[in-house]
Amino acid sequence: MTGQYVAYTFYRVDRAFRRLPVEERAAAKDAFAEAVGEHAARFDHLRAYSVTGVRPDADFFLWKITERYEDLGELGAALNATPLAGWLDTPYNYLATTRASQYTSARKARKILPKGNPYLVVYPFVKTRPWYSLPDGERQRAMDEHIRIGREEFPGIHNHTTYSFGIDDQEFMTAFECDEPADFMHLMLRLRESEASRYTERDTPIFVGQHMPLREALDRLDSAAFSVAPEPAEPLPALGSVEPTPMIRDTSAARATS
Repeated sequence: MTGQYVAYTFYRVDRAFRRLPVEERAAAKDAFAEAVGEHAARFDHLRAYSVTGVRPDADFFLWKITERYEDLGELGAALNATPLAGWLDTPYNYLATTRASQYTSARKARKILPKGNPYLVVYPFVKTRPWYSLPDGERQRAMDEHIRIGREEFPGIHNHTTYSFGIDDQEFMTAFECDEPADFMHLMLRLRESEASRYTERDTPIFVGQHMPLREALDRLDSAAFSVAPEPAEPLPALGSVEPTPMIRDTSAARATS
């Protein structure tokens, strides 16, 4: 069978990393970015997203798309060899593959092709078991409504759903590219009214990543690119250059006795 493997790996930096000398932090980030760059050509797509400031459990993630499962492990091993890996945890890691949807006319798996929108919303998805007991016609009708809402009412949001049955803990990995996170909120609110939504068992945690070059995402770990240099202090006057303050004599007592 042919298709693509799609993985989302989330990283969180140890706060102690920020107390390292600036030069040591920069070298660690450089080595991590270089390892990703050296492996990028093996992947169909390899993109970085920052969640710094919006998630307490992660700082950035990599969206990895490849036709070779081995690419995922080889990149992971290369990253583990970098100094930065000693300061990173991986709180979440999701794996999925592509396949033809049974609810469309497609006969082969659709290739995952990022559209380049600035935001990517990612979350694992599980349906309830009763969904799979419904007659085919009922499921098709529910999914027709689901697909129509997305395509007709929210054409600027691009869906990249992949399948995790048997290879990870969730059933699907859902990823949506959008121009504004609020756009996706309105889509999800609208889908809550659909028939298929009744059969959702789990659709969390949800991550809203901002796409950017990996090195920029890494700089957000310690705000190196956002540090503001302190304003230079005004120089102290040279000795002897200060005008003496004239002494003011209090004559009130003298007036009182005159």
